[in-house]
Amino acid sequence: LGLQGSAARTDLLCEWSEPAQAVLRARFPGVPVVGDVREVDRLPDVDVVTAGFPCTDLSQAGRTRGITGEASGLVSEVFRLLRARRAAVVVMENVRNMLVLDQGAAMRFLVDELESLGYRWAYRVVDSRFTGVPQRRQRVVLVASTEIDPRAVLFADDAGEPPNDSLADTAFGFYWTEGRTGVGWAKDAIPTLKPGSTIGIPSPPAIWNPAGAPGRSIVTPDIDDAEALQGFPRGWTSPAGAISKRSGTRWKLVGNAVTVGVSRWVGERLAAPGLLMADSAALPDGSRWPTAAFGFSGEVWAVDVSMWPSRAPYQHLADIVDLAVAPALSARATSGFLGRARSSRLKFVDEFIADVDAHAAAMAGARAAA
Repeated sequence: LGLQGSAARTDLLCEWSEPAQAVLRARFPGVPVVGDVREVDRLPDVDVVTAGFPCTDLSQAGRTRGITGEASGLVSEVFRLLRARRAAVVVMENVRNMLVLDQGAAMRFLVDELESLGYRWAYRVVDSRFTGVPQRRQRVVLVASTEIDPRAVLFADDAGEPPNDSLADTAFGFYWTEGRTGVGWAKDAIPTLKPGSTIGIPSPPAIWNPAGAPGRSIVTPDIDDAEALQGFPRGWTSPAGAISKRSGTRWKLVGNAVTVGVSRWVGERLAAPGLLMADSAALPDGSRWPTAAFGFSGEVWAVDVSMWPSRAPYQHLADIVDLAVAPALSARATSGFLGRARSSRLKFVDEFIADVDAHAAAMAGARAAA
């Protein structure tokens, strides 16, 4: 959707999940949808190939088996297709953990494959909040090309992270499923939306509303909110409901998606590359992958840029999620989080823990009364 918003035209879609196929067919009518990348014999004659290969084996929340895992290893199919018909530009996106997993072996695999095909490459970790959505989502965006300088796509813009006081203190996002070693705390934003559990149970983040009464101070976004937090129109994934009635299905689609504004930014810069606006330095062998870099012919340069290429007008969290009607976090979920938080060594704002405690009591009372 983001690339289409930058005037690109989609010629082929590849997606094996039936609910995801239903969304793609409904939202991109007339575009062919192939079910299994392993069954694609040849790419169409296109300028850009995009690949958001599975992060299951790369993410900290997944199995972390690495780039050769059964799911994430599907990226090899992209290189198989490019060997038969090379496109001018390749765009890939994945989790930030890809840079450190197996001491950076996943990134090394990707860039080695791209260079073997004659591509110059660049990547940058970006935070979805730069597009104006209140979701702190850090992802690696990689651009490779044989015709344009990928640095002019990814490093032509840098606005820097805005000051903390520019964010509202009316809502704070966190993950209630955590509490022992971290909570993904975010001011005026939610932490990264996740696809949910491996058995299809949605796990939306929670939102602390300091102004809410007990029983309303800890709430969660609904699926339409989640779509908006990714930059999609509300109801974007609703066609999936015709395939699966499971509540976690649409959450999985949204959690796996690329924030619309991020891909729109990439598409706009592909159409109109800019000037390199950052300093770079050769990366010594054996170094960790930095948050931004480029390379070719076996050499790598680190780039000094932030995760905020630009700063679109910011949508405050309380403006997207109606805190007055959002679903309240259940008594069981609240109690579980509270127990983990109290037994951990994490530092919390006193008022936050007090509100979580009051919310747990109010929800338990309401459940007993029912």
